[in-house]
Amino acid sequence: MRLDQAVIATLVVRMLKLTRPKCLALDRTRWKLGRKDVNILMLAIVTRRFRVPLLWSVLAHPGNSDTAQRIGLLQRYLALFEPTSIDLLLADREFIGADWFAFLAKSRVPFAIRVRPDLFMARADGSLWSIETLLRTKRARHTIHTLDLFLPDTHLPLKLAAKRLASGEWLLVMTNTPEPRRALQVYRRRWGIECLFGDAKTRGLNLEDTRLTDPAKIETLTAVLTLAITWIYRTATAAMGLKAIARKTHGRRGKSWFRTGLDALRGDLLNAPQSAATLWANRCPKRLPAL
Repeated sequence: MRLDQAVIATLVVRMLKLTRPKCLALDRTRWKLGRKDVNILMLAIVTRRFRVPLLWSVLAHPGNSDTAQRIGLLQRYLALFEPTSIDLLLADREFIGADWFAFLAKSRVPFAIRVRPDLFMARADGSLWSIETLLRTKRARHTIHTLDLFLPDTHLPLKLAAKRLASGEWLLVMTNTPEPRRALQVYRRRWGIECLFGDAKTRGLNLEDTRLTDPAKIETLTAVLTLAITWIYRTATAAMGLKAIARKTHGRRGKSWFRTGLDALRGDLLNAPQSAATLWANRCPKRLPAL
């Protein structure tokens, strides 16, 4: 059995009413079964409430993805949705490179990607400097510093937003948008994809327990996982409506939106299965347009 990712991506957007521009996060999740590495490159939607897979590639090797694999995944997204559907593409320091940045800019994909302080960029006069050197006089913590830079050898204009954390480490975010400060602030939503991986694995659906290692089967399993997460969020929305999840005394919410939906869906499947089925059926389109 093969579940078409393009159809599932379209279904997710419709079921969760994610038609407005939204943040996408790009990252990998991996685990090991014996000597076998399972490595999935995933593009996910991350909003205030939802974090759900959209498209993915099962990598045939351990370790980082390469530029061609990242570009291929984004091209699949852009074949389904306009670039204007993306508020910002968020990614960590693994996802850098001149060809990658150039592709995103050419494709009109707005991004906020964390970079390393030893990365060399060009100034307007063509001189090359490491970001760390350019920030050597910036000492104040919690202050956002911005720089106008260029990608070496391509003359692609980019903006850098930098903030020194309490640990003394720099948080450096590169963007092709005119608002680097906003890019830095929105970048924190990237953590949503890390939470998604936790929901899919140890804190929720226990993806690793399937013991699958065959890439084709893992791809199908991830499709089923995506449908399950979408159903869980539909259930959470029905259970909570416009209410917010209550915060505890330490300031954090008692449950995530995912856990709220998972607990409610489990209860419905055990005690009111028709209600659980209705939560899916009343939003699922009877027929999706041909892709």
